[in-house]
Amino acid sequence: MAVDNSTSDTHAPGPQLSVADIVVITVYFALNLAVGIWSSCRASRNTVRGYFLAGRDMTWWPIGASLFASSEGSGLFIGLAGSGAAGGLAVAGFEWNIVTMPEYIQKRYGGQRIRMYLSVLSLLLSVFTKISIDLYAGALFVHICLGWNFYISTILMLVITALYTIAGGLAAVIYTDALQTLIMVMGAVILTVKAFNQIGGYEQLAAAYARAVPSRTVPNTTCHLPRADAMHMFRDPHTGDLPWTGMTFGLTIMATWYWCTDQVIVQRSLSARDLNHAKAGSILASYLKMLPMGLIIMPGMISRALFPDDVGCVVTSECLRACGAEIGCSNIAYPKLVMELMPIGLRGLMIAVMMAALMSSLTSIFNSSSTLFTMDIWRRLRPRAHEWELLLVGRLVIVVLIGISVAWIPILQGSNSGQLFIYMQSVTSSLAPPVTAVFVLGIFWRRSNEQGAFWGLMTGLVVGAMRLVLEFLNPALPCGHADTRPAILSSFHYLHFAVALFILSGTVVVAGSLLTPAPQCAQIQNLTWWTLAQDLPPGAKPGNMEAARKHAFWARVCACNAILLMCINIFFYAYFA
Repeated sequence: MAVDNSTSDTHAPGPQLSVADIVVITVYFALNLAVGIWSSCRASRNTVRGYFLAGRDMTWWPIGASLFASSEGSGLFIGLAGSGAAGGLAVAGFEWNIVTMPEYIQKRYGGQRIRMYLSVLSLLLSVFTKISIDLYAGALFVHICLGWNFYISTILMLVITALYTIAGGLAAVIYTDALQTLIMVMGAVILTVKAFNQIGGYEQLAAAYARAVPSRTVPNTTCHLPRADAMHMFRDPHTGDLPWTGMTFGLTIMATWYWCTDQVIVQRSLSARDLNHAKAGSILASYLKMLPMGLIIMPGMISRALFPDDVGCVVTSECLRACGAEIGCSNIAYPKLVMELMPIGLRGLMIAVMMAALMSSLTSIFNSSSTLFTMDIWRRLRPRAHEWELLLVGRLVIVVLIGISVAWIPILQGSNSGQLFIYMQSVTSSLAPPVTAVFVLGIFWRRSNEQGAFWGLMTGLVVGAMRLVLEFLNPALPCGHADTRPAILSSFHYLHFAVALFILSGTVVVAGSLLTPAPQCAQIQNLTWWTLAQDLPPGAKPGNMEAARKHAFWARVCACNAILLMCINIFFYAYFA
């Protein structure tokens, strides 16, 4: 039974879009389409190299912008703001850990079975943790802002996004990402300023959030109360929703998987014209990744403070009224803020921002997933396939992935207390750590071999899949219900599980490698940290010392910026600890 202190009736419809809003949205899409067409014409779309790697001629700034935009899709906008509304600042820690990866693994270990497994795993993760989440988040945003039917909104965005992804390849994706990064940051800054003005500035954030209690609550429970440690990054290792031990060790493992081995990220670096441009792009993306704390997570907390009955609802009937979900409505924190605070015109800009986030993320995933399937799976099945066949298969794969992802949306809606971002990290923690173990050992331990790596991956897959199945069979219950889930779910945090799975998989890799013959020296040449050849830098021919000096100078600039970023990261962790 719910305690009702509310004086409001049925949820009234929010502000509607004006003509000015619609004009802004139309101009945005026209500009986006123009950039996509222009970039497609610059790179050859009719070759495998041009379609999948943008001709390997990208400079640092579009790579950096694309890395940021790809990792900050609508799922992150909605998910981070929602998790900020639900639990405070700690989720920002996920943002501060900064041809194909399976092809490298095959060269390092030899054989085909590991490469095929990693390609299939990457495609599954794309469906379950990326495409479906971004589709759901984008459609939720359009549904909240425009009132359109949820699935009609999904189909509309899919059509717009898939058109220029299928037609243009990676070049179109990267250059439109660069445009969308600019739009996302501008719009988010404007909304953040207005949100802080509503509560009286940053100094009032902690107090305003602490008072964000919904009017209808469940008796004899505390789930309606904002977390007391909401303004802290380091939380209790036993009772914290994001324990500091998991954020320090488990998150490092998952971040290594994402930033070093995820195909969406790796493919952008492979498109760079040389190593320094790839490094500089990563540095730029790292600077931009400092922004979500202030531009997404804190506004999510403010949204709960301003609209506790909707964003902070705990009673099932109230949540159904506010967002159509039974278990919580923290995911509507950001769109709610947009529709209630932004003035005419700027409201249209923010809807364009969310469309930009959705399209950036989806186009990146579509292109990278089609690359994985085409180059690592289809070409293996049909080694003599013509180039036109590979391009056609790559485009058809996108259509298949879309269909599977749409079918998965209803399942993820009720997972992990309705928090999209936590759902994504929970799934990743069950599947990614074995890949990180194999990747790290492959780079830093020359003795690791194919047999050890394969059985390490298989052991990690079985254990991780068991937890994942249990999680889907035993979803989190609404407020007021006793937690009857198995202990591995209720008492063993998913970030701690990631650490255990990493250690288990690594142990199997080490044991399997020591029990079987060591790899030949020729097999690991230039493929481990200890066997890299000291060649001239790319583009520097023998005798061309000027090119070598220029390369070395920019390499030092990248290294200095990397050190500076680490210092900034440590400062923020210490300040919000």
